[in-house]
Amino acid sequence: MRPLLGICLLAMLPFTASAEEPAPHPIPTRAALDAEVADAMKAAQANGLAIAVIDDGKVVHVAAYGQRNAKGDPLQTDTVMYGASLTKAVFAWTVMQLVDEGTLDLDRPVGEYFPKPLTDYPAEDAYGPWPDLAGDPRWKTITARHLLTHSSGFANFAYLEPDGKLRFHFDPGTRYAYSGEGLILLQYVIERGLGLDLGAEMQRRVFDRFGMPNTSMKWRSDFAANLADGWTEDGSPEPHDERSRVRAAGSMDTTIADMANFAAAYINGEGLRADTFAAMTSPQRPITTASQFPTLQDELPPAQRRKDLAAGLGVVVFEGPQGPGFYKGGHNDSTGNTWVCVKQRRRCVVILGNDVRAERAFPRLVAFVLGETGVPWNWEYGKKAFVD
Repeated sequence: MRPLLGICLLAMLPFTASAEEPAPHPIPTRAALDAEVADAMKAAQANGLAIAVIDDGKVVHVAAYGQRNAKGDPLQTDTVMYGASLTKAVFAWTVMQLVDEGTLDLDRPVGEYFPKPLTDYPAEDAYGPWPDLAGDPRWKTITARHLLTHSSGFANFAYLEPDGKLRFHFDPGTRYAYSGEGLILLQYVIERGLGLDLGAEMQRRVFDRFGMPNTSMKWRSDFAANLADGWTEDGSPEPHDERSRVRAAGSMDTTIADMANFAAAYINGEGLRADTFAAMTSPQRPITTASQFPTLQDELPPAQRRKDLAAGLGVVVFEGPQGPGFYKGGHNDSTGNTWVCVKQRRRCVVILGNDVRAERAFPRLVAFVLGETGVPWNWEYGKKAFVD
């Protein structure tokens, strides 16, 4: 039986649509966008940034600015950049296709996909230390929906725990707390439980399908000819990490041209049932913390929680002046990425920064392209300073 996708916490999250549709924000011309990006990069002290704009479900702008490495080679639209946690959204799209096909059920306990208890499987380098959960029966209740909505109960990663051991911090499905380890568990379900090769599935289902020739879940030697290194917060250059293992939480290399194609396909719901796409980009789990990180911070009192913010399936969803939208960020010490969409008029902005300081310019640039959207920047980045 095909799993029910419409389990959305709409009653708990009273998102409302305006009675009158506002006039559309004009998409800027290429010349205006070039000038705005140049000014924003200067203010943020960012060395490299690439941007794509989708309007009415079509790619209308793709551009790259600045440098791809310390030698000063130019960043180009086909330069390979680190996708970071944008990987999670692409992975989620792949998972939801498996749901559409009946291969995976969002609400079936993931332990049921294995012939023996999850905790009997030995720890492996590419996966989490599942034996650490032995003795805590809550692992038997985890579902794919919990994992895609970051409500597994895990820390971001087990190695961040004081003793390096995986454990539950709350009952699965009871609250939001960002966890890459949860996505790794879902990868394990797909690879060990279903017997599929995740890298090959994503290549076939996403990268080949949507015209993403320079995107991969692990390093390819042909990337070296046009590769972006990064810059850290203090301006130090950092070489691109050649990731040799598929990691659902964040191993994807990509380009702005490729991500533009994915964003357009995604906002159009291509390759998924209409109700599946609606479920992915609708409220599934309330977000109850003041910011995304640290991941296991205390929940806010109910009266202080944002009712316009929730976890979707692989993305964060929000309600803003233009109606419902969704976004996903990606970050490491030398990378800053964001992808923002508003459902009305099927508009998106994708920004890949090979300098983490580019994040300071994200609110300004997204607003310049899309107008005021309501993206929860302060929740995403905490009290990070942004540039005007």
